[in-house]
Amino acid sequence: MKEISRLFDVLDYQLANFPKSDSISAKENGKWRNYSTQEIKKIVDNVSLSLLKLGLKKDDKVALISPNCPEWNFIDLGTLQLGCQLVPLYPTSTASDFQYTINHSESKIIFVFGQEHYDKIQKIRADLPQVQEIYSIKKLDGVKHFSEFLELGKNDNPDILKPYKDAVQPSDIATIVYTSGTTGVPKGVMLSHDNVVSNIVTSVKLLPVNNTMKALSFLPLNHIFERMVFFVYMYVGVSIYYAESLDTIRDNLQEVKPHFFTTVPRLLEKVYDKIVLTGTGLKGIKKSLFFWALNLGLKYDFEKENDWWYMFQLGIARKLVFSKWRAALGGNIVAIVSGASALQERLARVFWGAGIPVLEGYGQTETSPVVSVGTLDPVKGFRFGTVGRPIPGVEVKILQEPGYREGEGEILVKGPNVMQGYYKNPEATRETIEPDGWLHTGDIGMIVDGFIKITDRKKELFKTSGGKYIAPQYIENLIKSSLYIEQVMVVGAEKKFPGALIVPTFANLQEWCKLHNISVSSNEEMIKHPKVIQKIQEEVDKVNENLAQYEKIKKFVLLPKEWTVDSGELTPSMKLKRRVISENYKELIESLYVE
Repeated sequence: MKEISRLFDVLDYQLANFPKSDSISAKENGKWRNYSTQEIKKIVDNVSLSLLKLGLKKDDKVALISPNCPEWNFIDLGTLQLGCQLVPLYPTSTASDFQYTINHSESKIIFVFGQEHYDKIQKIRADLPQVQEIYSIKKLDGVKHFSEFLELGKNDNPDILKPYKDAVQPSDIATIVYTSGTTGVPKGVMLSHDNVVSNIVTSVKLLPVNNTMKALSFLPLNHIFERMVFFVYMYVGVSIYYAESLDTIRDNLQEVKPHFFTTVPRLLEKVYDKIVLTGTGLKGIKKSLFFWALNLGLKYDFEKENDWWYMFQLGIARKLVFSKWRAALGGNIVAIVSGASALQERLARVFWGAGIPVLEGYGQTETSPVVSVGTLDPVKGFRFGTVGRPIPGVEVKILQEPGYREGEGEILVKGPNVMQGYYKNPEATRETIEPDGWLHTGDIGMIVDGFIKITDRKKELFKTSGGKYIAPQYIENLIKSSLYIEQVMVVGAEKKFPGALIVPTFANLQEWCKLHNISVSSNEEMIKHPKVIQKIQEEVDKVNENLAQYEKIKKFVLLPKEWTVDSGELTPSMKLKRRVISENYKELIESLYVE
């Protein structure tokens, strides 16, 4: 497969090699609207011509505030063809966040999706002096629509774009992606065409995708992970279907019947919890069969458990129980790729056991993003509890530091995928990238037989007052393995011991309460019930058995509602905003340490 050199080359490549009738699809008025490769090409050229009409030139910035939709890709590709740079912004960000990133990037044109996003921009419009025009993707009263934007260049000959496209070099900056960040002011990551293309052409060789497949897309394109995967799909000819929302994924899976999708651990955890909740509600032999199969899946291991007797039983379990799991995902799943944070090992085992391979990947915005990924090869390509081997062309080493276990330290990365730096922030660039090209990821991990194992974030490590280092993410993942615990944040910096804020899995806990004749009318009442507190204590105690004395969770407090992106307590990629949560629950945290 010939390698592309610039991101927008994927469109011509698909058109020449395997033009699709459903290259990109999305729901419009309740029905799937398919865009062919030829139609996409025409619209993308139209976008470029209209931007030219507005006076944009190479290296100018275009801001985009929108959930996933075909127009997102049209604007992205049309911007790239001119050598301009797309600045994607998370739709859930605040007006003040928009003001900072739009001004810092000096974006000249803004595309917004709907009324909510437009209203935020209007609040700060007077403070965006360099912005020339604002267009909406949905039709809004008093706002210039995307169709009006396309009218600007509709009658121009697309042949005039050739010199602009020819002027774009692989080393040119393609996009500036502002990190959502769990702390501090967002930094603009400058990624070149080379950076992202290196990831695309390598990932294509590692992922089980081809031009006969469909993919469902629901992770935000604002995140470089899903955006890079979009280009992989285009390059190899996978038909892309956009889910209507996170709430409709279940229905969309049944409609599209995808072969592949990407996700984050948080969503897989929710899927698993719903499956187990369904099993808990079964009666008699059906219930026994369900949990027999579930326990088999949890023991799945490529090397130890997969003897002939185990595989014989697993074959029965897959036919009688796990076939329903596959059907719930559309029935055609070849593989799922999980990224953004570590997946609980038990979940990886049970999905693989069910015949639904989940390939874990690792990376960050600064690495375009993939550093490593598991593959379907069970011997050389995958190992439970790890995020795969480094992809070809990318080097990884561990910087051993005091306070970590033997072989553990900060993960450093070097390769063609490493960013060009932070926009207008040479100091932060120098702090992150060594003169010889090694990038400090800020992630803590180790390399086991060539596989990368992530243990925590450097900034999230803290010391107790006794001088012991605590890796909160490691402990949190162990605690979340409980069916009754949805979210957890370990606290205790400069305190005598680690404690925890815990959000229960309320649906499962409600069922548990019914089984034990505990009557509660609300989440608030549930978390105060002595027997519920005792149940969560038992779950925490199970985890404490496998922790060092200084790591054990001595006290916890239960919370009545989940942390969400909308509440500002999770990043758009579902990571905990520890500083925000710590501030929001400051008094509760302090109560854990009252003598």
